[in-house]
Amino acid sequence: MTVEVVCADARGAAELDDLPIDLERWRTLAIDALVDEGADGELTLTFVDRDEIADLNAQYMGESGATDVLSFPLDAEPAGTPPDAAVAASGPPRLLGDVVISPAVAQAQHPTHAGTFDDEVALLVVHGILHVLGHDHDEPTAAARMRARERALLCAHHWRGDPPAAFRHEHV
Repeated sequence: MTVEVVCADARGAAELDDLPIDLERWRTLAIDALVDEGADGELTLTFVDRDEIADLNAQYMGESGATDVLSFPLDAEPAGTPPDAAVAASGPPRLLGDVVISPAVAQAQHPTHAGTFDDEVALLVVHGILHVLGHDHDEPTAAARMRARERALLCAHHWRGDPPAAFRHEHV
C-alpha cells in the first residue's frame, strides 16, 4: 500500500500571517486517515483563501459564498479497492483526489463547531478525505456513519484519546 499526500498553501498573503498552517502536521493527519481507511494512492491537500474557495464553490458546487472544505474525488474506483498488481508495480500512483480547505472560514466557525481552530482544521481534513473516499452526509444514516468515522479518526490521530468537551460535529 502506498499513500502520498501533497500539501500546498495557496492562500492570499493577507491570511498567511494571521492563520499559520503547519502543512506537515496536516499532511501527517491526512496520511494516517487514509491508511486507516485502507486507501491506496495520492491525495492533494490545499489551503486557500476565502475568495478562492468561494470561486471553487460557485464553479463546482453551484453555491455562492465561501465554504470550509471542498472535496474532489478523481479515480472512479472506490479508494479501498485494491489496485491491479501489475499496474500498481509499474504505473504512477492512483490519484485519489483533492481536498481544499479555507483556514479563514475555519477560523470564523470554530467557536460554534469544533471548539478550537486546530480541531476545526483537523475535522475539515478528515471530513474532506472521507468525502474523497466516497462517504457522504446526504441522509441521516450516512451522516451518522460519516460522523462516527470522523470522530474515530480524530481520536486516533489528532487527539490521541477522547475528544475535548467543546468539540461538536454539528453546526449550531
